[in-house]
Amino acid sequence: MIELVTRDRPDVVCLQELPVWALRHLEHWSGMHAKGAVSRRPLLAFGARAVTSLHHGLLRSAVTGEAGAILTRDPVHEANVHVVGEDKLRRVAQVADVEGVTVVNFHIDGKKAQFDRVVALARGRSILAGDANLVAPCADEFSPPLAGSIDQILVRGLELSNGPAAWPLERRVVEGRVLSDHAPVEAVVE
Repeated sequence: MIELVTRDRPDVVCLQELPVWALRHLEHWSGMHAKGAVSRRPLLAFGARAVTSLHHGLLRSAVTGEAGAILTRDPVHEANVHVVGEDKLRRVAQVADVEGVTVVNFHIDGKKAQFDRVVALARGRSILAGDANLVAPCADEFSPPLAGSIDQILVRGLELSNGPAAWPLERRVVEGRVLSDHAPVEAVVE
């Protein structure tokens, strides 16, 4: 999926719900610079990938842990990690400055308070990208959310020339296999 989503050489990609073991491979798979953040450590130190392959839907992050990452074409020297929720699961947001734009990558539980914490991390010209687990969450001064979706790209102080739009199913099917349980959302921002 990483190779597919980076094929057209985007400037920034925000990823959520990655298995922790995948963090070390992101730069190789994508040809981009990667900054990862672990939100949940794996239960198994070794063999988590093999156990998960038995049933990805049931065993995914419970065994392999969970992480997020920001991929960038140009290096980002610092990406800060902020805890935005710790109810059932620890939820984090990554914040990076990418050429004068604040990029916030997040995965939250669907609680408005967590979303508000994510929005508060944005400074000036900003892009919020992630899995809100809230259908079409709105934030003052940001672009409208993608209708009917829990996955979002919201921008402030920038122009959206295309999107946000979710990929159709056929775009993420390779050799008869659906590569992600969430449709990637993309936008062209100027």
